[in-house]
Amino acid sequence: MAYEEFTIEGRNAVIEAFRAGKTIDKLYIQEGCQDGPVMTIKREAKKQDCLIKYVSKERLNQISQTGKHQGVIAIAAAYEYASVEDMLRAAEEKGEPPFLILLDNIEDPHNLGAIIRTANLAGAHGVIIPKNRAAGLTAIAARTSAGALNYTPVAKVTNMAKTIEDLKKEGLWFVCADMEGTLMYQVDLKGPIGLVIGNEGEGVGRLVKEKCDFSAAIPMKGNIDSLNASVAAGVLAYEIVRQRTM
Repeated sequence: MAYEEFTIEGRNAVIEAFRAGKTIDKLYIQEGCQDGPVMTIKREAKKQDCLIKYVSKERLNQISQTGKHQGVIAIAAAYEYASVEDMLRAAEEKGEPPFLILLDNIEDPHNLGAIIRTANLAGAHGVIIPKNRAAGLTAIAARTSAGALNYTPVAKVTNMAKTIEDLKKEGLWFVCADMEGTLMYQVDLKGPIGLVIGNEGEGVGRLVKEKCDFSAAIPMKGNIDSLNASVAAGVLAYEIVRQRTM
């Protein structure tokens, strides 16, 4: 599968992409651009709740692949996003308790791709990511997932804490990766579960952490601070697999 068409450049092309209902992850607009077409693009972006970043012309020139951006570049999703309901339905069809992986502000697309790959191999029914301040399904994420994106659905939600609340009503309970948490071998990780992973710098955000039922810590004996987010996701996902298979 080819992954070339991820930057959409030029005013008309971007307006058309929005109107065609294409999923746009991020929109870059040149600082100070206020003319008619740019205002139209901003209106379309707001309708889709799309993240807008105002950047210098130099920054746009760096991102541009065509050199003809006209002050506007949209980053489109490599794949369509699924819904959380799709994931619950998939679990039901397989006769398995739901197992979802939720990512709180993973900013590196390589990490996102690697986690989707792990999710697929560990039998998770889907990955949930936030709309803002996080990596989306870019070409890099798609490549790093090594094809897993074709099989493992990814949903994008506006409010991660509220999504957790809604999923609790569906019978799921939530464990977040936290160095201060209970040793993972001592946490019961069976049944319908959501595994919450934060970014390397700050871990899981406070609001999201408060919604979780448990915190699980990975035993670490080395001299460095913490594991890379995708490795942490892999270790915890496989502890879930181990407990489910026992």
